Amino acid sequence: MGWASDKGQASIPQVRLGNGVMMPVLGFGTYGLRGDVCMESVADAITAGYRLIDTAKVYQNEEAVGAGIKKSGIDRKSLFVTSKIWVEDAGYEPAKRAFQTTLDKLQLEYLDLYLIHRPRGDVNGSWRAMEELNTAGKIKAIGLSNFDQTQLSSLTAGAKTKPAINQLETHPFLQETGELESLRTAGVQMEAWAPFAEGRNGLFTNPVLEQIGKKHGKTVAQTVLRWHHQRGVIAIPRSSNPEHRRENLAIFDFKLDADDMHKISALDENRSQFPEWT
Repeated sequence: MGWASDKGQASIPQVRLGNGVMMPVLGFGTYGLRGDVCMESVADAITAGYRLIDTAKVYQNEEAVGAGIKKSGIDRKSLFVTSKIWVEDAGYEPAKRAFQTTLDKLQLEYLDLYLIHRPRGDVNGSWRAMEELNTAGKIKAIGLSNFDQTQLSSLTAGAKTKPAINQLETHPFLQETGELESLRTAGVQMEAWAPFAEGRNGLFTNPVLEQIGKKHGKTVAQTVLRWHHQRGVIAIPRSSNPEHRRENLAIFDFKLDADDMHKISALDENRSQFPEWT
């Protein structure tokens, strides 16, 4: 696993995962987007330059995401598509069926990344199924979402394949520094869901973030995404606004200094902004 250097705005840098697969360090999240809005947003995100597209069964938008990919007209090999298995499909046989349903809805022949969405149910059975699909070339990389260190260690103890990713809630108010260091040591890449905390806790009007953004001629959103990037964390911001989607891409032409990073680290409240999701 190695973190790539910036290449300028025209190209999103990539990180090499533990299994050698290259993954963009910035992507487009689709949670909360449905129907035509989702389809148009995905197609436009790809046009704007995004190559990592993140969805999940439980988002109920895999068909719209697939339609957006198809509408974009881009070569499938240029994309990195992620989806996730939900709790109700945990287990060996259910996971196999759920994966095929996801592929069919997305109108794809393979996934770049498939995650266990939550550490519930027969996760070991799911993982065995995912390992087989990975070996068969149907999934390029497999990983986890919302697993803590103990849960990750329990799964990997009996696994043939080490998770490439652990997707966690992380943002300036929940920085998960300990998890980040632990995953880095284990060779597992951290990915942030809700990289903006969905705007909760006044993130977009936070005076510290506003001040840092103003210093660099950037918005709060760009400042936060740059912070994720410099920590070595993949981020998948979501927006149904075309201007915001493009704004979120413009983070590779500036750098936060040590003082900026220190000020942002002081914002950590070490608590989830989504207690209803736990």
